[in-house]
Amino acid sequence: MKFTATSRSVQGSSASRRLRRAGRVPAIVYGGKSAPANLELDHNEIYHALNKEEFHASILDMSLDGKIEPVLVRAVQWHPYKAQVLHVDFQRVDASQAVNTKIPVHYLNADQSPAVKLAGQVVTHGPTELGITCLPANLPQFIEVDLGHMIGNSRVHLADITLPIGVKFVPHGEDVNPLLAQASAPKGAAADDAAETPAAE
Repeated sequence: MKFTATSRSVQGSSASRRLRRAGRVPAIVYGGKSAPANLELDHNEIYHALNKEEFHASILDMSLDGKIEPVLVRAVQWHPYKAQVLHVDFQRVDASQAVNTKIPVHYLNADQSPAVKLAGQVVTHGPTELGITCLPANLPQFIEVDLGHMIGNSRVHLADITLPIGVKFVPHGEDVNPLLAQASAPKGAAADDAAETPAAE
C-alpha cells in the first residue's frame, strides 16, 4: 500500500495544532541509517488508510517528497472521542533486517466444525493478533486458522498450525504456545443437563 507524506520543518504543540486545523496530521519516521524525520500527512488519506487492516500489517510505500521509502506503522494516536488521527509513528524497513510486528489472526470455518454441527458446542477464539518476526519480504498480512476440523471439547494451540515460511512467533511473556481456540458446551448447558438427569433412587 502507498501513501504520501511531506517533510515538516516546524515542530511543537502549537505547530501541531495548526496542522490539525488545516486537515493535516503530524507524524515521524525513524529507524534505519537515516536520522528521524518529522512529517505531515493528509488527514483524510491517512484516516481511511488506518481503517484498513492491511495498512497495519504490511510493508508500506511512503512517498516522501517524491522518494519512496518502505515503512511500517508503529504507533497511532487517536482523539479520545472524535474520529481524528492526532499523530502517527512509522519505522523505516531494511529488506535485509528482520522486523518484529503484530499481524491479525483470521479464524475460519468454526461454524462448519463437528464441534458445532454435531456436538452443539460453541467455538471461542483466542488472540486477534500475534507477535511475529520475519524478513520484510516474508511478512504476511494475516495468519489464517482453520477451525473446521474441531471436534467437541477440543483445543487449538499455536503449535497445531503451520506459520508461513520464514515467520517465527514472538511470545508475549512466557506463553510460547498460546491457545487459539477451544470448543465447549454453551454456558448453562451443563446445569440444564444436570437438572434433567433423574436422581438415583
